[in-house]
Amino acid sequence: MEKQDSTSLFPILPPSPVGIARMAAEAEHAEDGHLIEFKMLKVRSILNKSVSKRQLSLAYSINPYRGCEFGCKYCYARYTHEFMAPKAAAEISAEVTTNTIDMRDPLSFERMIFLKQNAAWLLEQELKKIDPADEVALGTATDPYQPIERRAKITRSILEVFSRKEGYRLGIVTKSRLIERDIDLLVEIGRHNTLVVHVTITTPDAKLARLLEPRAPRPDLRFQAVRRMREAGIIAGVFGSPLLPGITDNEEALDGMAQRSAAVGASFFAAHPLFLKPCSRPTYLSFVREHFPALQADYAKRFATADFAGREYRERLAKMVDSACRRYGLGKRSSDALLTRNEEGGGKRPTLGVGTTARQQRLFA
Repeated sequence: MEKQDSTSLFPILPPSPVGIARMAAEAEHAEDGHLIEFKMLKVRSILNKSVSKRQLSLAYSINPYRGCEFGCKYCYARYTHEFMAPKAAAEISAEVTTNTIDMRDPLSFERMIFLKQNAAWLLEQELKKIDPADEVALGTATDPYQPIERRAKITRSILEVFSRKEGYRLGIVTKSRLIERDIDLLVEIGRHNTLVVHVTITTPDAKLARLLEPRAPRPDLRFQAVRRMREAGIIAGVFGSPLLPGITDNEEALDGMAQRSAAVGASFFAAHPLFLKPCSRPTYLSFVREHFPALQADYAKRFATADFAGREYRERLAKMVDSACRRYGLGKRSSDALLTRNEEGGGKRPTLGVGTTARQQRLFA
């Protein structure tokens, strides 16, 4: 007998969402922020197997939250909320909904934040099943230290798990100075595992940063976080990404970033070109139109047929970054994917690069 679809039997009842969309629909209200709603998300896994066309080296990623409060204009992860929307508009009903926010709207990524429940317990179980040599990245799609972390402490609970482990490879990416709160755990993790922390600082200009990353901490506070981690002996460096065409992709800007990174004892400095996925393009180009109207034509041309920067442009920027690193004795990273590995793909410490001073060698040890 052919199995009938329940929706054909009961056409007045909309179909229920499945998978992550169902989890989102069933998420319980946690609290409210300014123009933000927080919901508790029941997940079955906290360790995500990485699959990427960009051939990232990391094997697994952890995102304690789904959605991010910082609201960065260039954010490439906005599309992830689309997975939490019902597959068809007809699936949205009074009983099954994620409130009034349209999860297909790119802005929903910063206005509806999901907190993953039982993260530490899940991680404890899942780490038993992976090869410790496989790289784990914390904070690839959402910032693990966004403001809600002050109260939720999900990221801290994850670090507590790693602090009891040995032989793992953990890379952390954040824009927040809140990471200073967990220096005690980071030091403990670093004693028995490979740990590298990356603090993203797109620009040292506080006014520009406020426009680009409206709810992220000031750049000077992020540099200060790098200094404090380095003083604690933690491998920590600066990501100057993304490099914005016509705004921060010039020698003067890169020199200033590298100089500031060296001044706080950063282990390395890296910066990579802006790429615009369809989900982030409208938001970022709106920013350009409002604040850098003279660059509109250039951006239209650059991203007319591709999301990523061209090879010649990438290579030119890579040389500029390399020169800045050499100038100030900073370690360099060949790819943002190599979170804990050196440029050859192995080893316990990222490559420092030619021209590294004795002082930087000691700092990085």
